[in-house]
Amino acid sequence: MKLLLDTHLLLWAAGAPDRLSGDARALIEAPENELFFSAASLWEIAIKRGLGRGDFQVDARLLRRGLLDNGYSELPIGSEHAVAVDGLPSIHKDPFDRMLVAQAMVEGITLLTADSFVAQYPGPVRKV
Repeated sequence: MKLLLDTHLLLWAAGAPDRLSGDARALIEAPENELFFSAASLWEIAIKRGLGRGDFQVDARLLRRGLLDNGYSELPIGSEHAVAVDGLPSIHKDPFDRMLVAQAMVEGITLLTADSFVAQYPGPVRKV
């Protein structure tokens, strides 16, 4: 199964795996699953780190390198993803999360999230 991890799951998988739920850990560690990260997550980390957010104190460059080195595939943001955001219901206002949902829908990839609001979107979104 193709899995797109949301930003917090990426941060936890890379630096605080004890914060992952058992379900999340099992899905991430299952060798048959193909793991993806979005350019939107790295963009979010870079912006929020620059704003001094304590929960985003990771160098996005180092995280990207580590994810690639550990077998994750990068999902770039394309225009099809950008226009798909327009069709999403107004469940959540965070533009980064909305982009991740749009990417999952367009690409047919399951988005894994720990966020209850994000999990309310229709389509391939799974709360773990």
